[in-house]
Amino acid sequence: MLAVGGTDGFSLEFWLLLAATGAGSGVCAGLLMKLLRMAQDLAWPSTTGDFLSAVSHASAAHRVVVLTCAGLLTGAVLWALPKVSRRQGGDISTAIWFHSGDFPTIRTTVRAVLSVVIVGMGVSLGREEAPRQVGALIASKLGWWRRVTPFQRRFLAACGAGAGMAAVYNVPLGGALFILEVLLGTLSLSLVLPAFACCAIATMAAWPLLPAVPIYVIPAYKLSTREVVWACLSGPVLGVGAVLYMRAVVWAHKHRPKGWRVIPTALVVCAALGGLSIHYPQLLGNGRNIVQEAFDDQVSLFMLSALLLLKPLATAACVGTGAPGGLFTPTMTCGALLGGLLGRGWSTFWPGLDPGSTALIGACAVLAATTQGPLSAVVLLLELTHHIDTQVVPLLVAVTGALLVSRRLDSRSIYSGRIYLDAAPEDQTVVSAATPYTGVLEHLLWCDADSTLSVVDEQGQLTGEIARGAVAAPRRFSSAFETMTAGDLAVPPKRSVGGE
Repeated sequence: MLAVGGTDGFSLEFWLLLAATGAGSGVCAGLLMKLLRMAQDLAWPSTTGDFLSAVSHASAAHRVVVLTCAGLLTGAVLWALPKVSRRQGGDISTAIWFHSGDFPTIRTTVRAVLSVVIVGMGVSLGREEAPRQVGALIASKLGWWRRVTPFQRRFLAACGAGAGMAAVYNVPLGGALFILEVLLGTLSLSLVLPAFACCAIATMAAWPLLPAVPIYVIPAYKLSTREVVWACLSGPVLGVGAVLYMRAVVWAHKHRPKGWRVIPTALVVCAALGGLSIHYPQLLGNGRNIVQEAFDDQVSLFMLSALLLLKPLATAACVGTGAPGGLFTPTMTCGALLGGLLGRGWSTFWPGLDPGSTALIGACAVLAATTQGPLSAVVLLLELTHHIDTQVVPLLVAVTGALLVSRRLDSRSIYSGRIYLDAAPEDQTVVSAATPYTGVLEHLLWCDADSTLSVVDEQGQLTGEIARGAVAAPRRFSSAFETMTAGDLAVPPKRSVGGE
């Protein structure tokens, strides 16, 4: 039998590594945001410091030129990067689940710097990807330095990624829940305290560099029966919208160009985005400004409708170029637009409903449905706004409805949908390397006593095998089992899959 040691606790050395990860992630997150602001100020000079205002005051030619330059920079860097760094990886979910939290230094660093520069220039992606990447890289290197176990390194890398996000948005609790619920898919008590500690340290480390203020300033919404009824009816619609958006992003990610084709693709997509920004400057950047306007009910019905169509397409197109960037704020933007539009429609039948309130509820529900993380989504909205107390009941109702529908239509998240095999083999003896330990045990139940499980990577290539007699259910689960995967249990293969 395979023996897996460990207790529910972590060693003092691991806690020190966790503290170093949090501190390093927080400082680097602050520095990366300084770099983003520099790129933004160079691309969009403004006296107000507001991104949307700067873009709106720029000429049409300026918008097209800046975005074209962003596309050229993206294509050139992504084309040259494989020639400089042969090691694959860099995507957070893929590295955590398929490579035991191993992040290549050059590739990850270059992609992080590229991400903040092009987002500052207006590419329709989020700013949190760079600090997440760097936080995970710091954790990965600390884990290799101290030679921690693969599943500890995986957990450490996830903590680094979540800590980077927590530091950027000043959301320590939301960042910790994002680590557990979204990146690791577990709310195990043995992992809660390390995640909390890492995100708290990262957030504090970033305070000297980043303002500790709410990201969104919202008015005092009043709770009424209208919001609750609207949330009951709109939750499923928000869930459908979340699935459509998630599938568009996953499809675009799957069809990214390879080799030299990345240059013309990025150039065309970004130039087209610059052209659209002539009439719709709100399409540029991560969407924070349009979310704030939606929360304040300052977006016209026509603009809500137009941006609801164009913003998801713009984000999916940018993902399809291979450009590195986050999806957190763009996803909230799509949810706020859909929620605001549904609120406007409902107001025609039952006047008195605040579209700003429905935009807030829509942002949270779509975020929860696309990430498959209801707890982290709700807490993130609480921390981003600092007060949505009156809206908690309709918000939870809408999140529940959206999750029930989205899971019925597609159980993947916007992150896992890009790393797991799109078509799982019918053969019960073939599993993904990212399959959790409990999933391996379930598959082994279908195997004959003398058969083995074939383990495949994110590309469907055979990487190892697991013999049924080599794994047994433990008497009790420890922290090690919470992040252990089929890839950790596999041994070198003796046979091929699919005739390979």
